[in-house]
Amino acid sequence: MTLPLRRLVTQHVRSYHDCPINALQPLRLLLLGSPGSGKGTQSERLKTNFGVSHLSSGDLLRKNINQHSVIGQQAADFVAQGKLVPDNLLVSLVDRELAQVGGGNWLLDGFPRTVKQAQALDKTLDRLMQPLNLVINLEVPEEVILGRIMDRWVHIPSGRVYNLSYNPPRVHGLDDITGEPLSKRPDDCPDVFRVRMQQHKVMADPLLNHYSKVAITVQGNTSDEIYPQIEREIVNRLGLLPGAHTTSTATTIGTAAAVANHSFAFYSRGS
Repeated sequence: MTLPLRRLVTQHVRSYHDCPINALQPLRLLLLGSPGSGKGTQSERLKTNFGVSHLSSGDLLRKNINQHSVIGQQAADFVAQGKLVPDNLLVSLVDRELAQVGGGNWLLDGFPRTVKQAQALDKTLDRLMQPLNLVINLEVPEEVILGRIMDRWVHIPSGRVYNLSYNPPRVHGLDDITGEPLSKRPDDCPDVFRVRMQQHKVMADPLLNHYSKVAITVQGNTSDEIYPQIEREIVNRLGLLPGAHTTSTATTIGTAAAVANHSFAFYSRGS
């Protein structure tokens, strides 16, 4: 008798990689960490390797501020002073974006920052029937983060981020794609950074406790040290493989079947 495809794929993949496969479970990942810990950098790598929709509360805020939307105007003063944007503004932004993503893979970074925001997100995800299945907290030394922030420049319209130390623009001060001038974020200065770090420390532990059943912490000084740990957790916990770019159950099963037939060279990046 022929085994069901999902059972067959699971047996093969576990025997080669000791990796649980759940072909029905998309990636719904929350990325936590202090300001400047590299959430944006890690998000871009995950977007490339796992095909997730990247939802950044910071980018959404900056977009609305630059467009002078109602929410953007309300948030602008808080951001410039390094203060946290009120919950109701952030919840409105994130609510709208999650509804547009639908049932696909997504990654949310920069939100929630408080238990109250987390509870609001829980309600949103319950309503959308999109349960969170992994929370990853990035832990980077404070002195390393401060150095990153001082060297960081951004192209505001697109959200592209450059760092003079390890990811400089091809032409100093100009965006690689558009040639437009780069800018410093209003909150990228030592004084504002220290205020934000203090706020983060007060809220981090209660937030991690709220997500204790699905949260892990990864540590490192650079994105290259941290990313393999993140990828390994996604593979081991959810059975999703880098390079699959899953958008449906059928695609997941088809990709896993290829792995079961020994076509798994791309897997080695996170192993």
